[in-house]
Amino acid sequence: MYQYSLEWFLCIFMAGLANSEKADTVEERIANINDLYSNVCRSLFEKNKLMFAFLLCARIMMNENKIDMAEWRYLLSGGMPAQELTNPAVSWLSERAWQDILGLSALDNFRNLAESFPEHLQGQWDTELDSFQKLLVLRCLRADRLTSDLSVVFKESSLTTPLIFGPWAEKLMLAAMERGHWVFFQNCHLAPSWMPSLERLIENISPVKVHKDFRMWLTSLPSNKFPVSILQNGSKMTIEPPKGIKANLQKTYLRLTNDFFSSSTKASHLKALLLSLCLFHGISLERRKFGPLGFNIPYDFTDGDLNICISQVKMFLDEYQDVPYKVLKYTAGEINYGGRVTDDWDRRCLLSVLEDFYCPAVLEDGHFYSSSGVYRQIDTDLDIKGYLAYIRGLPINDTPEIFGLHDNANISFAQNESFALLGALVRLQPRASSAGGKSLEEIVEEIVAGIVEKIPRPFNIQDVMEMFPVLYEESMNTVLIQEVIRYNNLLAVISQSLGDIVKALKGLVVMSSELELMASSLFINVAYPSLKPLASWVSDLIQRINFLQKWICDGIPPVFWISGFFFPQAFLTGTLQNYARRSGISIDTIGFDFEVIEKLASEITEKPNTGCYIHGLFVEGARWDSEAGQITECRPKELYTEMVLIRLIPEPNRKAPTSGVYICPIYKTLTRAGTLSTTGHSTNYVMAVELPTDQSQGHWIKRGVALICALDY
Repeated sequence: MYQYSLEWFLCIFMAGLANSEKADTVEERIANINDLYSNVCRSLFEKNKLMFAFLLCARIMMNENKIDMAEWRYLLSGGMPAQELTNPAVSWLSERAWQDILGLSALDNFRNLAESFPEHLQGQWDTELDSFQKLLVLRCLRADRLTSDLSVVFKESSLTTPLIFGPWAEKLMLAAMERGHWVFFQNCHLAPSWMPSLERLIENISPVKVHKDFRMWLTSLPSNKFPVSILQNGSKMTIEPPKGIKANLQKTYLRLTNDFFSSSTKASHLKALLLSLCLFHGISLERRKFGPLGFNIPYDFTDGDLNICISQVKMFLDEYQDVPYKVLKYTAGEINYGGRVTDDWDRRCLLSVLEDFYCPAVLEDGHFYSSSGVYRQIDTDLDIKGYLAYIRGLPINDTPEIFGLHDNANISFAQNESFALLGALVRLQPRASSAGGKSLEEIVEEIVAGIVEKIPRPFNIQDVMEMFPVLYEESMNTVLIQEVIRYNNLLAVISQSLGDIVKALKGLVVMSSELELMASSLFINVAYPSLKPLASWVSDLIQRINFLQKWICDGIPPVFWISGFFFPQAFLTGTLQNYARRSGISIDTIGFDFEVIEKLASEITEKPNTGCYIHGLFVEGARWDSEAGQITECRPKELYTEMVLIRLIPEPNRKAPTSGVYICPIYKTLTRAGTLSTTGHSTNYVMAVELPTDQSQGHWIKRGVALICALDY
């Protein structure tokens, strides 16, 4: 929906010149002409307004030569470390931040930053760097900190400029044009077939024949069917649903009446359960902002879901003598809200959250929904005005506690917003830009040369098959051969594409769309389509190859690096298969028991009699407490921690314990969400393990705790 025409810009610019305050100096005059910025901002969604303002500011600074292009490129996409130094502040500086510092040190103005870090950060560097350069240091250390009125719009509109908010149509419009009325076409995205007719009608409007007071208002959701010419020439406004639990509660209670409550046979119960339900609705919506910590997949729950639940609460309270909590949980958690949920782990989370809001405790006056007591049950004798007064006293910004999340979730949210903003800025950059005096082609060629130098040769599959033949009693041989074949295919693609991109840049072969996309990805330091920066991705690939090479040279390892497998499910199946064949038991009846081992991988020198040891996992949302032997709350600002060894023990006809453990999912990447592949396995989910805990399952479910194979740095 972001479409603007030169004609529209010129109209706004001329209006700005005519209406802005006069000044004696050019600088003051320019400062007074701000209509263009305000007008564009009004047509942007909230998430894009900061990006537009920052990009506008950066362009002005670039025109004044206040921003070095190499530093601008680093801000947007990071850099590649030119040296390897030990982290000097392990106690508070994460490995990701240190790698970013090393990458920043490769720039001319930051050449000695890594060597002098952190002693001279507040002295020498604080005085030598300008405000933009300090932003680069902030990006390294704390990326999470990096980041209308209708009458006004009427003045900007004209009788030929539609006001787009989002058919009787032609007849209504023609009559309004003659009489000077306003015409309002709602939900244009629902009538895509009529859009060409609307475009024709607007194009044929003659200012001479149309009444000067005529205005046209259009509303639409974002749609690719909406006519571009109308978007380009119209004055646009964005209207977004309220954000935050407080705004959602206000929206619901403003449309309720006291008659609604008084018509129920259990008015007191209805008021208590309704507040609970509205809080649950707001929490379900707002958990999305925390990314995978909230839900693996962001779901668009609607007011319709809430409305049907409100009707059902009232109906069931009137029909049943006691409150039917089981029925209420099922209709809301499995049908109205749960019907939209497609991920099993998200459904588990949704039902766990719902448990706190559909239970007998919520009927008690003063019941706390959060540990701080900010969100609580209030006196059910109050009327609508009393509830609205309580809602107005709630905080505007929701704290993680009401969602059941740790305070670190706010850092994850802010980091995700910062990187999303930088990613959007990267996509807006011109393709032919240069950085530090070098062209895109020169930079890409340098990067390709660096990668080619590091990438190892493919494995000799024939030699591997001779050393590890397919054996009935050792399934790990088959797993190794399959992994070698997959990585060989990957190495072949890398080698071929790197060679092709160099030839294409020199004009020796045609630059296809795939090669162009690859060149753009390399230029912005991305290993397409990985989550990791390019340097980290290459380093990770080399570690994976070394893991397999060590396996080939030294035999089956005593501890498996599960993150190094291309297809970890095959490894897990192979472990079960070995046990099944040795025991003569059907593999379908065997499951895994789990034991957490308080040792380093290097300390394990022998394989266990049954099962296997795995390492290389990271905990998100919690941490492992070695002293207590269980998972516990993560430390402040510590988003991920390394998990100790886990032993997988095959066991026939095993039943999972009902308490004392948290069933923790393992995912390949931090995005968590995946798709079902042709093998029947998820492209991201690996398996679930049982971790000891003295808390309830629901506590860690709401925390979004999971084990991750690979981080995004």
